[in-house]
Amino acid sequence: MHEYTSTARVWGLTCPGFPEEVSRARRWTRDILRGSPLADDAELIVSELSANAILHTASGRQSGSFHLALAISPQMVALSVTDAGGTGRAPKVEHQDQEAEHGRGLSMVSAIAHRVVVHDSDGGHTVTAELFTGVRPGGHPC
Repeated sequence: MHEYTSTARVWGLTCPGFPEEVSRARRWTRDILRGSPLADDAELIVSELSANAILHTASGRQSGSFHLALAISPQMVALSVTDAGGTGRAPKVEHQDQEAEHGRGLSMVSAIAHRVVVHDSDGGHTVTAELFTGVRPGGHPC
């Protein structure tokens, strides 16, 4: 293999911060992962992370946007959503009681994905969910 050749493939999409863009993000993810056993989980994760970006950050304000990145390798699918920030705190997994009407999204993503990582920057937050191929949620890839 050539030293600059990788088996990983990466796609990116920037969406305006409108609620209808969540369905576009889902469709984009589904199209890229067509035929993959991870497509349904990935679509659900992208939907939740995109909605969170629009609802809880400056991404959903006038002229706001969010960015999706999708990386696929033989070992994993990694989905990242980067928001426009504007909040005083980073996204985090919160375990709510059964009566709670909000705050369950990242818990759901965490239950589906094998690993969830949140990175903060001056311009916003990036939430990355990793799905390993051939491993059940909560399992280990090795």
